[in-house]
Amino acid sequence: MSAMSADGISESATPDTSLLGRVAKFFVDNQDERTTEWFLSGSITPLIMVLVTYLYFCLYAGPRYMAKRKPFKLETVLIVYNAVQVLLSIVLVYEGIEGGWRKHYSYRCQPVDYSPNPVAMRMARAVWMYYMCKVVELLDTVFFVLRKKQNQVSFLHVYHHTLMPICGFIGVKYFAGGHGTLLGVINSFIHVCMYAYYMLAAMGPKVQKYLWWKRYLTVMQIVQFIIVFFHTIQVQFQPSCTYPKSIAALLSLNAGLFIYMFSSFYVHSYIRNKGGKGAVTKGSEENNNQLECKPKDSAVPAAAQQPLDKKVL
Repeated sequence: MSAMSADGISESATPDTSLLGRVAKFFVDNQDERTTEWFLSGSITPLIMVLVTYLYFCLYAGPRYMAKRKPFKLETVLIVYNAVQVLLSIVLVYEGIEGGWRKHYSYRCQPVDYSPNPVAMRMARAVWMYYMCKVVELLDTVFFVLRKKQNQVSFLHVYHHTLMPICGFIGVKYFAGGHGTLLGVINSFIHVCMYAYYMLAAMGPKVQKYLWWKRYLTVMQIVQFIIVFFHTIQVQFQPSCTYPKSIAALLSLNAGLFIYMFSSFYVHSYIRNKGGKGAVTKGSEENNNQLECKPKDSAVPAAAQQPLDKKVL
């Protein structure tokens, strides 16, 4: 049965008490009204369509299309793309620091400020910009496919690139500010270094021989997630902290998973794989997201001529 409200609109006589109904009500009632009208922020449907298209192209359609074609070179495209990513990441670091973490935010517990004051809105815009960058970074994998580097499209790479836009959407839609934004600031700093490395390496052998520090990008990623893990898990031990403990727990869980996966990658690539030592000092071929070593046969024993494992940053 349904009842009529005073203005003639039909209302349900009893609220939906199912689990699905409660979850849906939570997400409707708690959305950030400041960001609802922002691009790709009102509904998750457009983002899901983008991600489905991304997965379909990178895992199925793209490899089939490239199967009988020569790989695209894309040297200039990669240099420009990585340069733009460096600039965007620098802006994100600056906005994150000035929009909260330099003097307005507490590192122990920082609730989300949903007010329209200038400081809160500055951080909200930074969160949206970070989300947009995660969407643009899907091109990393597209470039792999177009250059016929399908072996670089690893589970970790695809998982990471698919999950981050979703996290970005949730951040903009519900938590555009507060404790969780430290992740974005640190991650953007890592990306300044990472995309600068890729940009330099794409410039050719004359530059590549100086890029001995590839492995330390992975170390920086691991350190990043360790910081995020402890920064978010501390919220669980502060009863007075009003930042959502469920979101902090999810951030801690995600950071823990990435610590494990990136650490496993590092051990496999740089400790167990002897071919990874000093790899960037030899002749090499630079991918937009991967440096793959191809030593000369005359200079390196056959056992050491195995290409490095998939780069997942």
